[in-house]
Amino acid sequence: MDTRNIQVSLRAKALGVLIRDARLARRLTVRECAQALGVKAATFRAYEEGRKSPSLPEIELLAYFFKLPLDHFWQREILSEAPQQAPLPNLPLILNLRHRMIGANLRQERMNAGMSLKTLAERSGISISRLKAYELGERPIPLAELELLLQIIDTPIEHFFDQSGPIGRWMAEQREIQRFLELPFELREFISKPVNRPYLELAMRLSELSTEKLRAVAEGLLDITL
Repeated sequence: MDTRNIQVSLRAKALGVLIRDARLARRLTVRECAQALGVKAATFRAYEEGRKSPSLPEIELLAYFFKLPLDHFWQREILSEAPQQAPLPNLPLILNLRHRMIGANLRQERMNAGMSLKTLAERSGISISRLKAYELGERPIPLAELELLLQIIDTPIEHFFDQSGPIGRWMAEQREIQRFLELPFELREFISKPVNRPYLELAMRLSELSTEKLRAVAEGLLDITL
């Protein structure tokens, strides 16, 4: 087995451990998770065992289904238990659309890099016919293979994350919540009180002013207080 195949195999096994850990932490069955993805239970079990690698849209959907930050699947932390929440309706439809978007994005990034399918096939060890199926959205791209392909064309995986769809919006909300939780306790408490809303709105308006206007406001306040 050459270095590329070893890299893909190890990544698939690492993903499997993280997926199984997340499922157990949410007290979900293999069948429930497989139904959420629209795959057979045997396929999902293969994901957990690292025998197959899920696609990026499937990882995104699992993060949403498990209510986890997407970057969990690039970490090594073991999850604590958390209550299950209802999954998003029409998950198979969203998954199909994301697979097509991933394929189109891959083709665009490859073309931007000035790389032919033949060159990408030679460097990745993936056949041209398979790469074509990936780019046309006819076949989901296993995440481990997508990472390899993006590594070759020098494109960050973050460029492929869902941004505007329901899962992307949910992930953006999670980032906002995380940033809020990172604030000092006193500041979080101040922001959370409705009575303080006028002060927050004033701060927002002040933040939009130019440096010159802020200086004028500050000088006016000094004149009043002196």
